[in-house]
Amino acid sequence: MNQPLARPNRYFFGTRLLPCPYLEGRTERKVVTELTGPDAEEAYERLSRAGFRRSYELAYRPACPSCDACVPVRIVVREFEAARSQRRVLRKNSGLTAADLEAVATAEQYRLFSLYQRTRHGGGEMSAMSFEDYRAMIERTPVTTRAVEFRNPGGALAGVMLMDRLRDALSAVYSFFDPCGRSMGTFMILWMVRRARELGLSFVYLGYWIEGLEKMAYKARFRPVEAMREDGWRVLDPRSSGGFRS
Repeated sequence: MNQPLARPNRYFFGTRLLPCPYLEGRTERKVVTELTGPDAEEAYERLSRAGFRRSYELAYRPACPSCDACVPVRIVVREFEAARSQRRVLRKNSGLTAADLEAVATAEQYRLFSLYQRTRHGGGEMSAMSFEDYRAMIERTPVTTRAVEFRNPGGALAGVMLMDRLRDALSAVYSFFDPCGRSMGTFMILWMVRRARELGLSFVYLGYWIEGLEKMAYKARFRPVEAMREDGWRVLDPRSSGGFRS
């Protein structure tokens, strides 16, 4: 890593350039800081509002040379209304139950995680993760993190959502599920919106969105969804000029 950029009580680092995992022919670089010390949760709150994400004990944000395609997005909970296709997903999964649990790894979760990786991301880096690697991903967190387990009527584990609890938001960290064609990824986000409403929270953070990238297109369908630009958070509106609501 490069030399740290100093800030009171916190240091930020730039990672080395690597091939972009999303856009062919481009490179990526991240700015990273450790979430350590007694103010870790408070720092994470501020950084999330500035478009950072969390991985283990690190908060990061893309800082790519000559590219700003990765845009932080979040659902506006109070104004959200499920689209017709999303209501169908809710009906399809109405028999599932959800348990909001402490972030503790289990062998049952790991079996489903491994199945998901083999099916959806075979050959990817995460497909080679051992149980101890998986446990670190779930449990190594300096902030309030929950593991939500979704089960079918027979009790079998159908999906897991790892999410962080912020003062005014829930933040989706990682999810995996039984690849059975039930649109579980969409369903788990809809569940998070409902949970955020129950808790009186304002936003659900979805990570980064890239315009035109099909694998991320679903994020823009949770309307209204806000995207962070140079002038702050603005509502995405595909019908308007420039893609943002004026």
